Amino acid sequence: MLTSIIGYPRVGALRELKFATEKYFRHEISVEELENIAKKIRKTAWLVQSESGLDFIPSNDFSFYDNMLDTAALFGAVPKRYSKLNLPQLDTYFAMARGYQGENGDTKALAMKKWFNTNYHYMVPEIEDDMKLVLAGTKPFDEFAEAKSIGVQTKPVLIGAFTFLKLARFTGNKTAEDFSNELAEAYSAYLKKMDALGAAWVQFDEPYLVHDLTTEDIYLFEKLYKKILENKGNVKVLLQTYFGDIRDYYKKIVFLDFDGIGLDFSEGKKSFALVKENGFPQDKLLFAGVVNGKNIWRNHYAKTLDIISRLKKYCGEIVLNTSCSLLHVPYTLQNETKLSDDYTKHFAFAQEKLYELAELKKLADDSNYFDTEVFRNNAALFEHRADCHDAAVQKRVSEIGDSDFTRLPAFAEREAVQKKEFDLPKFPATTIGSFPQTADVKANRTAFRKGEITEEQYVEFNREKIAECVALQEEIGLDVLVHGEFERNDMVEYFGEQLNGYLFTEKAWVQSYGTRCVKPPIIWGDISRRSPMTVEWSVYAQSLTKKPMKGMLTGPVTILNWSFPREDISLKESAFQIALAIRDEVLDLEKNGIRIIQVDEAALREKLPLRKSDWYGEYLDWAIPAFRLVHSGVKAQTQIHTHMCYSEFTDIIPAIDDMDADVITFEASRSDLLILNSLKENHFKTEVGPGVYDIHSPRVPGVSEIKNALDKMLEKIEENKLWVNPDCGLKTRGETETAASLKNMVAAAVQLRNEKGCN
Repeated sequence: MLTSIIGYPRVGALRELKFATEKYFRHEISVEELENIAKKIRKTAWLVQSESGLDFIPSNDFSFYDNMLDTAALFGAVPKRYSKLNLPQLDTYFAMARGYQGENGDTKALAMKKWFNTNYHYMVPEIEDDMKLVLAGTKPFDEFAEAKSIGVQTKPVLIGAFTFLKLARFTGNKTAEDFSNELAEAYSAYLKKMDALGAAWVQFDEPYLVHDLTTEDIYLFEKLYKKILENKGNVKVLLQTYFGDIRDYYKKIVFLDFDGIGLDFSEGKKSFALVKENGFPQDKLLFAGVVNGKNIWRNHYAKTLDIISRLKKYCGEIVLNTSCSLLHVPYTLQNETKLSDDYTKHFAFAQEKLYELAELKKLADDSNYFDTEVFRNNAALFEHRADCHDAAVQKRVSEIGDSDFTRLPAFAEREAVQKKEFDLPKFPATTIGSFPQTADVKANRTAFRKGEITEEQYVEFNREKIAECVALQEEIGLDVLVHGEFERNDMVEYFGEQLNGYLFTEKAWVQSYGTRCVKPPIIWGDISRRSPMTVEWSVYAQSLTKKPMKGMLTGPVTILNWSFPREDISLKESAFQIALAIRDEVLDLEKNGIRIIQVDEAALREKLPLRKSDWYGEYLDWAIPAFRLVHSGVKAQTQIHTHMCYSEFTDIIPAIDDMDADVITFEASRSDLLILNSLKENHFKTEVGPGVYDIHSPRVPGVSEIKNALDKMLEKIEENKLWVNPDCGLKTRGETETAASLKNMVAAAVQLRNEKGCN
């Protein structure tokens, strides 16, 4: 039996790529130095995989920013606003990712969205009508040759043509169909070149196939691959799917001219049934995704070997595979020194999943595997886990009633009460929450963690930063203020550290986008709040100003979705446990005089099933109530905000409105305010603040740019419901650009008030 993975983490075991790339952005290292660091990261990854015994080792899974962006560059999908900057090739690439503002011009970045149902973000390619999609780059070939030069034969991977076209944005009159022939020719040229270079296998990733497919989708897929595969030469082609099953197309796709097909047996609910009921061609390899690529728990060998045993009845040769790329889990457990073996023996990060594949390979070839020490040790992990259960938490969840999900009075009455309570100007200006986490802020937190300063010194420093932040916001003219979140490392980790049931790692970083990495906490057991988590900071900040101060919390669905969840209880039960803990915090903030409370649900969409038929039966019917559970106990005078970003929200707008918040802020600037149409069509009742500028780019938007965005918003949103705010929190931005951007934002809001005669 052979083994394979779909992809591997690319930032390095200790985020070497992140730090090198950021140095390049600051002009502290050259492009050659950056490339050399990237080569070291790739070499290390390839050798680790080779030494583990992995049979199919991927290449071209590395990226300086994002693989969708790499694919766009490979096939010449570079919009004119970037090419006319006349920058070096890598700088043009980064301009597409981050925007550009300098002597060569000023332009926004490409839109950024969530990659299917993960916390990874991809860059949305833009395809203009006059673009010619041709094989224009060399990256996959260079990296294949690079691996070969160190003695590692790889399986080059590439986003498939179908998924690329389905996720791209067409900015003119043409559609995916109009570009299908030339893109198929470009992919065919790619195959020919890989064949000439001696690649035995290539992998085309087609995760879009796990969506609900239309007849037009199937026609497009078949049209593309008929052309792509007709002259593939000696190279074998693996069609790789993940994040679900391909029930709409399985019966036909298995008979197309692919040499291998990768199916997900982790999230693919119907994958096994599809193979059982329809069989699998004996002349193709089944790449069976049986090792979960999205969670960090050890693989349960007994269950996996049972699946493999049953699959063997219906197909020929099987390749043990991950369910998706290992991009979505941390690099290795080797850097975790503080967690005891009682915990870590239950975990497998990316490198450890390689070892799991190697062990499964041996066990699958041993008819007496159940008598082996490896199998027995693995089975023992699933017999008992200490410190997981809290009877009080379970009892509280069981006692939740229907009334706990309903806030009274109804929205319209609350809205009238709050207008009078706060007396805010029309188009109130605010921010999403965090302010820049500068080097001194991070140093203060690190020093406190290491015991180098006292708690009093730590608190006093943060109070000084809060006072500076409040003063800056008042000077700028914001209407609803925030305290800046200088005490917080991460919007989920911060809360997890103060909740029972969580575990924390030291170096378990996972790439979120570009150079942004997060360190998701691990939900080990039942969740409860030990004591107030944010009240002291919010109350202090409110004491510094007469303007309303938002209490800032992270919502239960986002805390769950941005953690590594348990697999022994349902997501619903975990969400309700967290919701009760956050509810306690909301009520404490209200009791202590905080009148506006923001409960961020940035990741609401993240675990939404990719098939619409599963939305309510599996997700929205508990995710929306979990949020309502958080705020249903507050008074009418207390205003509840929430925030969402970088996902496709237009098709779940009714569900979002049903969250019954008072104000919702959305990411909107990178997606050209496309959400506005959906808000209007669905008669969105909640007050709303679509982001007026992109905080993931270092460029400073002008007053006229923001004012134009606000004018567009007013075409779809009622005047008395529109808020003015950035796309997201300002944590990753610099102080100078933050102040300049917010001043321009407030100036645009004031201009609008003057125009409407409401100042």
